[in-house]
Amino acid sequence: MQITFSKHEGLVPVAVMKLTGNLDASSYATVITKAQDTYDEGARSLLIDLSGVPYVSSAGLMSLHTVALIFAGYSMKNGSGRPAFRSVNAQNEKVVRQHVKLFNPQPTVEEVLDVVGLKQFLDIYTDLETAVQSFGV
Repeated sequence: MQITFSKHEGLVPVAVMKLTGNLDASSYATVITKAQDTYDEGARSLLIDLSGVPYVSSAGLMSLHTVALIFAGYSMKNGSGRPAFRSVNAQNEKVVRQHVKLFNPQPTVEEVLDVVGLKQFLDIYTDLETAVQSFGV
């Protein structure tokens, strides 16, 4: 898995985390760590570019969920070095939607997001400019 970041200016600064490769048990922890580092450095709006991700496993789905909660302001750090899990629910759904969005998932990945219910919590965009401008609205 390759992870790169870029910054874009819309109504607010937006960090774009581009993932390339399978999002699975071999990469999920790195995705969470990189997202946490970006949040710790001050980013508050994150667009996750899934255009280069052909496959997402259950571990990969968990990493997207965890990243969404990090950017909603929930600390995922605990003494064991493993993320402390919380569910996305009606109380924090609005905050999650404001701070994390998905960009251009491949059809098979989008189908998985839909089946497991993440699509109802995370907005998905196919146009980068529209996605960047959607933050801070």
